[in-house]
Amino acid sequence: MTMKSISILETLVFAALLIGPAAAGAQQAPKNTKTPAAVSNVRPWSDDEYRLGPGDKLRVEVYREAQLSQSLQVRPDGKITLPLIGDYMASGKTPIQLRDELAQSLKEYVTNPVVTVIVVEATAAQAYVIGEVANPGTLVMQGPMTVMQALAQVGGLREFADRDDIRILRKTPTGTRTLTFNYKKAIRGELEPVYLQPGDTVVVP
Repeated sequence: MTMKSISILETLVFAALLIGPAAAGAQQAPKNTKTPAAVSNVRPWSDDEYRLGPGDKLRVEVYREAQLSQSLQVRPDGKITLPLIGDYMASGKTPIQLRDELAQSLKEYVTNPVVTVIVVEATAAQAYVIGEVANPGTLVMQGPMTVMQALAQVGGLREFADRDDIRILRKTPTGTRTLTFNYKKAIRGELEPVYLQPGDTVVVP
């Protein structure tokens, strides 16, 4: 083989090395352009739904009033204690209601008070599971909790539980609302996750 032939061969090999990865990348490009599945950031409750209770840890901020801003915990009697205001009933109120009431109470001492109430830890958030489950009882919701997760925490369903007609009783300002949940469809992935709200009661017939 002549030197010229070797030079041509080397050129072809070098070109193939350059073109090969580019071609492979072009073939794989469509995979990279696939739109990722949307991530659902579902909250179990919102500030206008969750009602405070004993044990909840709060941060009350009063704008430009550092001495009035406090980290608090709702006491067993349902009250919190704030400078100037003193003892104040927090249990049973939403964070928004408490915010507005504290702002109103502070008007006597502060000009146009701007108050923020943040739930740092919702230890009072509870749900209840009753009926044909292994260990019916009360669950503390430290964060988002689905019906499936709640059923798992109580040990799952009993043998003769009605898997097609599980009900969720939810208290609303206009009364109790009943939601239905089909366990069979849920385990087959045919249902979107159903998130519980604090105070919900899951009834397994």
